[in-house]
Amino acid sequence: MGLRLFDTRAHELVDFVPLVAGHVGLYVCGPTVQSSPHIGHLRSALAYDVLVRWCEANSLEVTLVRNVTDIDDKVLVNAAAGGEDWRSLAVRSEREFTDVYARIGIRPPTFEPRATGHITQMITIITELLERGHAYVVGDDTGDVYFDTESFAAYGALTNQSGEETEPDAAAEERGKRSPRDFALWKGRKAGEPASASWPAPWGAGRPGWHIECSAMAVDYLGAEFDIHGGGLDLRFPHHENELAQSNAAGHGFARIWLHNGLVSVGGQKMSKSAGNSIFAADLLGEARPIVVRYLLGSAHYRSTLEVHAEALAEAASAFERIESFLDRCERYGLGKSESGKSAASARDVADLPPDFVRAMNDDLAVPMALAVIHETVRAGNIAWDAGDAETALDRGGEVLAMVDVLGLNPGDPTWGAPSSSRAHDALDVLVHRMLAEREAARAVKDFATSDRVRDDLGAAGILIEDTSHGPQWSING
Repeated sequence: MGLRLFDTRAHELVDFVPLVAGHVGLYVCGPTVQSSPHIGHLRSALAYDVLVRWCEANSLEVTLVRNVTDIDDKVLVNAAAGGEDWRSLAVRSEREFTDVYARIGIRPPTFEPRATGHITQMITIITELLERGHAYVVGDDTGDVYFDTESFAAYGALTNQSGEETEPDAAAEERGKRSPRDFALWKGRKAGEPASASWPAPWGAGRPGWHIECSAMAVDYLGAEFDIHGGGLDLRFPHHENELAQSNAAGHGFARIWLHNGLVSVGGQKMSKSAGNSIFAADLLGEARPIVVRYLLGSAHYRSTLEVHAEALAEAASAFERIESFLDRCERYGLGKSESGKSAASARDVADLPPDFVRAMNDDLAVPMALAVIHETVRAGNIAWDAGDAETALDRGGEVLAMVDVLGLNPGDPTWGAPSSSRAHDALDVLVHRMLAEREAARAVKDFATSDRVRDDLGAAGILIEDTSHGPQWSING
């Protein structure tokens, strides 16, 4: 079975067949850089990072475009409230997003366009919509331009609503609309707004509406038709519905498949600023290692709601440590070692991955099932170690290494700096081996009191000693 994805528009799983063989064009709605990133932003970006990694594992070349909305009502409002230039706020916030993305191993997109760098492309699409009769200018002096939803019969196709059923877009105060369902393509400059947030246009100086920004950037980088458009479930309406309508109305085929990741819940309630329960990314990263945060945020199916609480973070840490301890155990026998002696990522082909893992990933990126396969393989590998079957154990270790590498969870990847077995582990290794040498010397002269004391001291420190045919081996218990 090849990759199948849940298409929001079709409302069913569909076979993914790239528009261009061997290549994937993917557009993902990135952040509006109005404030610091929260964990919902991380969760969304991570979902599409996993998709890119899985496509690449299947020998597909991916062009990922993830935009930055750096001009928006909220950016202007927040900057004014803080007495800051809106451009300064946008740049500072964007840097925060870049930092936290990198910290949990979300790789940079192929292109990361900013809205302010694509005003010309937006004006071009708005002009096309005006010429086709799908947009109108309000009055002679406001500079406002709106999309005429009644002129486009297919409006509502993404969320399967008819025009009459569609909720009005009440995202902002808007002047002179013919219908409450119409939405802004261009917002004429208002009194009191900074001159720097205004650009010249044929119908009057102003700035773009939110929805037109993504349409222009997606088409500019991926062409009039491309494979996949992704984003958070909260963007499905009105943002993505309006994107689809204006793009199709301008004559663009636009995205063939629409993906939407689920939201984050805190204490059983949807995380939001209005509820006062937002968890900022920096705060979560202050509570656990970045690789554990990645494990947590990716542990639920991307379309489901992710419940975040202290117990969930502890459970994620414990689950990942079981994987990590097994890989540490294997690494002492050379698994994954490069010529430099550092842990190296697996280079296995997808055909060599466990079939259950491949089936899970091909089934709409069912990462929870994929993680279950990883943990089952870890258990099988530990059983083999306990039975003294090093060959089987190392074989299972190779499979685990390949699977976690696909998910961006390889603890030996340079993303995480020194691997977990790393500097601290290496220092501990020197001390433990000294104690093991003392134990072996004591056993050689039948000084069992000293031998038992060394073993007990290590056990009290949480170090498990195994006497194998290859000599004593140690691991951190638990």
